[in-house]
Amino acid sequence: MSSGHAAARPVLASSVDAWHDEADVIVVGYGGAGACAAIEAARGGARTLVLERASGGGGTTAMSAGHLYLGGGTRVQKACGYEDSAENLLRYLNFSADDPDPEKFRRYAEGSVAHFDWLVSLGVPFRDSIHEGRTSMQQSDECLLWSGNEKSWPHREVATPAPRGHKVAAEGEGGPLLFARLHEAALAAGARVQYDTRALTLAVDASGAVCGVIARRDGETRALRARRGVVLCTGGFAMNPEMFARHVPRLAGRVTPIGSPYDDGSGLRMGMGARGAALHMADYHITLPFYPPAGLTFGILVNAQGQRFVGEDAYHGRIGEEASLQPGGVVYLIADERCFGRPEIDGFEIAAVEESIADLESALELPAGMLQHTVEFYNRGAREGRDPLFRKQAAWLRPLEQGPFAALDCSLGRAPYMAFTLGGLWTRPTGEVLTEDGEEIPGLYAAGRASCGIARSASGYASGTCIGDATFFGRLAGGAAARRTDTDVSSTSPGGDP
Repeated sequence: MSSGHAAARPVLASSVDAWHDEADVIVVGYGGAGACAAIEAARGGARTLVLERASGGGGTTAMSAGHLYLGGGTRVQKACGYEDSAENLLRYLNFSADDPDPEKFRRYAEGSVAHFDWLVSLGVPFRDSIHEGRTSMQQSDECLLWSGNEKSWPHREVATPAPRGHKVAAEGEGGPLLFARLHEAALAAGARVQYDTRALTLAVDASGAVCGVIARRDGETRALRARRGVVLCTGGFAMNPEMFARHVPRLAGRVTPIGSPYDDGSGLRMGMGARGAALHMADYHITLPFYPPAGLTFGILVNAQGQRFVGEDAYHGRIGEEASLQPGGVVYLIADERCFGRPEIDGFEIAAVEESIADLESALELPAGMLQHTVEFYNRGAREGRDPLFRKQAAWLRPLEQGPFAALDCSLGRAPYMAFTLGGLWTRPTGEVLTEDGEEIPGLYAAGRASCGIARSASGYASGTCIGDATFFGRLAGGAAARRTDTDVSSTSPGGDP
């Protein structure tokens, strides 16, 4: 058996001389999705082996703030006085996605509260508290955060606003604590974790069913047999420059990719090589983190024509997407003396500071009179507590009239935009990978960023969606793989889910 297999080409089991190890379920990748898949597979009675390229687990989950986008009436939502329901959450999710998967979205909305309770049962701590400030991540151990577009227009007219970003109770970033609890649960359930092991490709039988993994460890190529299934939890492809440029060419070289160093699309390519179909490969989450300070929300964002294009009270992901689409990528945040502040994220430059809007317009070389008209129209509405164009919340409406006036350069390619990919393998809610014809590939499952989950739109993304998605559907995939036999692939949920 050659050791030079490409990820896109599976190996026939008949060519394997000997299996070096075996398990009922093999999970490839040990981040949030992989840990949850391992927990449910092992709890389901399957001998479970986890393969991780790095010398320790965690993936992007352990690098994150530790937010999970959950709703429908969780314990914390109720304790903080916010009403929510599965139907309300589903309306929000469907409206925020370009191409919602009806069954996957429904399962997530209806199972959100149970998933929160499941995490709590593993010892993941959440305080009954809320951080009401406008920020991308609370530095305290407060739990709830308005982490999406819930309160901004037009989302607030579709679904009743409710905060759904649930941060793990930790000072600073909560991702490490979240993964630590998942890891403890995986070991307690009996999962076996093998680090420094790189999965190279899949092994398939004569019918095309996935029956193992070819991996490399300590310089040796090893064949690992999976009796029931393989679950790909290998992350996205934001850290693969070639794949990123091929699928998201508009942003290549103009944004900073976000992710684990191993988010190189290898698992995705393995799945595609085994006939798996990929969805939304051109989709991404992009962010323009111009706040905090929250006061900058009182400013207005304008393009190269001096025109507004979005409500400044929207989530930074939606603003990042709308800003990146402006002609030439040119965008400025116009602020006056009362609301100006230096963004906490480094990399923003001040394009100009002038005593009047007219002088600022000239310094930015905007079309004559356009910025002046934009500011005058905005100020007129702000004094009346309204925004006819984008219906910005009254709490963030204040006329820009106290000079000097500054323009913060928010242009694509100059400001610190960040992005990661959302596309992945086409799966059922329970993780079974599908072909282009919608047929299940026996023995192959995927979850997390290796699959196409509920995050499908740059303008509709909310912080916590990826970890919520990864942990929720990782559970379902692990449970489904554990229940698989040669003649039956069950699609029922693990305990605690709808």
